[in-house]
Amino acid sequence: MKRLVLSTLAASSLLLSVNTFAQEKVAGLPKTQLQVVGGLSNLTAYQNFEQPFWTKTITELSDGQVTATIKGFNEMGLKGPEILRLIGQGVIPIGTATLAYFASDNPINEAIDLAGLAPSAKIAREVTDAFKPVYEKFYEKNNIKVLGLSTYPGQVLFCNANISSLSDIKGKKVRTSSRTTGEFVQALGGTSVTIPFGDVVPALQNGVVDCAITGSMSGYSAKWYEVSTHLYALPINWNQQIHAANLTYWNKLDPKVQDFLQKNIDVMIDHIWDAAAKETQQGYDCNTGAAACTLPVKGKMKLVEPTEADRELLKKITAETIVPKWAARCSAECVKDFNATIGKQLGLTASK
Repeated sequence: MKRLVLSTLAASSLLLSVNTFAQEKVAGLPKTQLQVVGGLSNLTAYQNFEQPFWTKTITELSDGQVTATIKGFNEMGLKGPEILRLIGQGVIPIGTATLAYFASDNPINEAIDLAGLAPSAKIAREVTDAFKPVYEKFYEKNNIKVLGLSTYPGQVLFCNANISSLSDIKGKKVRTSSRTTGEFVQALGGTSVTIPFGDVVPALQNGVVDCAITGSMSGYSAKWYEVSTHLYALPINWNQQIHAANLTYWNKLDPKVQDFLQKNIDVMIDHIWDAAAKETQQGYDCNTGAAACTLPVKGKMKLVEPTEADRELLKKITAETIVPKWAARCSAECVKDFNATIGKQLGLTASK
């Protein structure tokens, strides 16, 4: 997944102060220096949360006893799909990556972000929290300690075509960025097309694709509003992030440091989720020129609100196409865990 960096104004408008992480200071922690590989450094999740958390917040809250250095994985020449393997091997002590990067390694990594599963940030968070214990157990076997799961903003449809409902995707060519979103588009009767993020603008402009899926604010930052006419305001997926540590490394940290870090990472993750929901709405507002947009440049796209029929169609495709196809490629244990957590919560049943 590739995205352009938001403008300084855009980033600053979404930036939450480091003070929002503030909890009580913890005295008497042993001197500890950490090395962290963060998410994509040109995105707000890294710029506004990860980087200040590791470089400022934990230092302030530990009275300077716990310090860290951090770089986005892209700054280190990494692509993303290798990060969890490097964490498991101990090459990376603590790191962040998109779970979708590891879908080809094991379909369990798709479980919380299947297309259509979570049409709102609230549901996405509930689904993620429900399945978190499964990931903790799964990754512990790979010498990885799961520290938390956060998210990017909602991934939505930008179309240079007249659409008024999901059914209008039939016959259209749609740029997708994952297997599950491709299956979603195909279930609607559309054609899934794989195109790098940076090539989407000319593709929309020249009719290579009719629509493309990305975060609402990412599309804004890349000026998709200049080559698109309709924005469909229903998240298809979210692209959740996994924050993890090498288990052997983690177990060697002082228990007081472990507790200090985990409590504060939980706070950081809460703020990332809150910001993702707000950034999704900010994208709707600014791509369509709504008065609520606080940025100087406003698009003129038409915002298409999902109807109740669209929401029902989304549920139907998820239950009858997306989940069964995913279950066919995941293990029996994986499917069982899905049914006991996400499935139970959403009233879905996956079968092998």
